[in-house]
Amino acid sequence: MTAAMAPPQLVSVLVALLCVAAASPAGVGAARFVCNATAPRASTCQALVAYAPPNATTLAAVRALFQLRSHRALLASNGLPLSTPPSSPAPSPLRVRLPCLCSGGAGATFQRPTYRIRAGDTLDAIARGVFAGLVTYQDIAAANNVSDPNKIAVGQELWIPVPCSCDPVAGQPVVHYTYVVPPGASVAAIAQDFATTEATVLALNRMPDAKSLLAGQVLDVPLRACSSAISSTAIDRNLLVPNGSYILTANNCIMCGCSSYTWQLDCQPTQGISSSFCPASKCGDMFLGNTTTSPTSSCESTACSYAGYTNSTSFTILANLTTSSTCNAAAMSPMAQQAHSSAFRLASTWLRWTELIVCLHVIFLCVSFLNHV
Repeated sequence: MTAAMAPPQLVSVLVALLCVAAASPAGVGAARFVCNATAPRASTCQALVAYAPPNATTLAAVRALFQLRSHRALLASNGLPLSTPPSSPAPSPLRVRLPCLCSGGAGATFQRPTYRIRAGDTLDAIARGVFAGLVTYQDIAAANNVSDPNKIAVGQELWIPVPCSCDPVAGQPVVHYTYVVPPGASVAAIAQDFATTEATVLALNRMPDAKSLLAGQVLDVPLRACSSAISSTAIDRNLLVPNGSYILTANNCIMCGCSSYTWQLDCQPTQGISSSFCPASKCGDMFLGNTTTSPTSSCESTACSYAGYTNSTSFTILANLTTSSTCNAAAMSPMAQQAHSSAFRLASTWLRWTELIVCLHVIFLCVSFLNHV
């Protein structure tokens, strides 16, 4: 810009720059997942995190990075066979199950993962390089009371607060999935991939519209969980399993998977676990996981379903007979999650008017300033 530029030209340039700045989307910043669950046990849950290793690595290395208690847990989260060795290459992205704690209206992974600083590390390199953008360096600094991100010591242990949530969606329990948006992705494609709706993704992430999606953005994506017959008094009564994964429960004696065909939890005795350690579970003459078809209706089936486990007096695996209709299973659709769609259309309109008003104020201030020069 030269000193000879006339005031009207200066006004035009300033107005254009300031209006673009006011209307342009912000860069990818720290993600804060809403989590208002406060009831007993509701403020904690098991959430899933999508980890895309920046370099080729193994399942064992990922388990060590996130301090997972068992190799089996990592296999279960990704639907991999229990025979898969720890030295196997880690797929990308890899689902990592972590404990989530809600506090102050937001959720973060509880105590794990942690990271010990090495020579040459920076908070930004740890956030983007080691943990693949699941957090920002500001997240790490705030969680560990680091006042100056440039002053960290080798050997210092840091808590990595990955965002998560335990809240139900549209009144239904879900497993929240922390997902880093890859380049070229869209809200519509993400919603389709994870059997939810655009409106739900926008609402959960407080996005004004689908156009505001950015590569590298950390999204809260709800995964529908299968319903179950687990008793409200069982130790694992809050067990939630989404499609594409399974979980080991009852001291690893029971393997429960989620069927996208019936959306019912399908639990079987875990193969390879000693029968002397795991108590037998039966419904009369039927063993756990057995199914029979009704003699009067080919559409009706009765199953010996897993109902949880107790350990008050002795380790006991519970089971109940459940009846379901198999003919209507194919017509079952994923859970409708249309909540807040109209509210977000209104929010989008409100934001556009706000941007216009800001631009008009900028023009007024610029003209007033130049008139007094």
